[in-house]
Amino acid sequence: MGGDTPFRTLHHICVVVADIDRAVAFYTAVGIGPWRDYPPLTQYTELDVPDPRGFLDLRYKYAEVGGFQYQLVQPGAHDSPQRRFLEQHGEGVFHLGFVVDDLDAGTASAEALGVHPWMRGKRPDGSGFTYFDTAAQAGVTLEIRQSPTPKGQAPEA
Repeated sequence: MGGDTPFRTLHHICVVVADIDRAVAFYTAVGIGPWRDYPPLTQYTELDVPDPRGFLDLRYKYAEVGGFQYQLVQPGAHDSPQRRFLEQHGEGVFHLGFVVDDLDAGTASAEALGVHPWMRGKRPDGSGFTYFDTAAQAGVTLEIRQSPTPKGQAPEA
């Protein structure tokens, strides 16, 4: 595909799991890891998601695998798209995440391609995410993210 698209550089694959500790134990046993906790979701000060409580209930862990991140997410008790996915489909790939240099420009580029934002979040430094409503067309949700700038912070997640 020529043209301007934010979906060029894969950053991560995210899998919804019912029990993140069980999943991490399995992956560790087969040599995938080390696993790290995702930075606190409370860092997102601008949030446009169906239920902020459900978003804040999510528990993420990630490992670096072959040049990209493999993320696991366990939904909490409150409603979230990840919880609904788990209840409707069971465990599986929830989204593919692509990295962009500028979240706002990437979101505008995706919208110009006809995909519409579904959920968004930003940290005070401008980093953040946009999920797009693509599951019906692509079989998976596409996401773009702008990583935090490293200034004494933990490695990007």
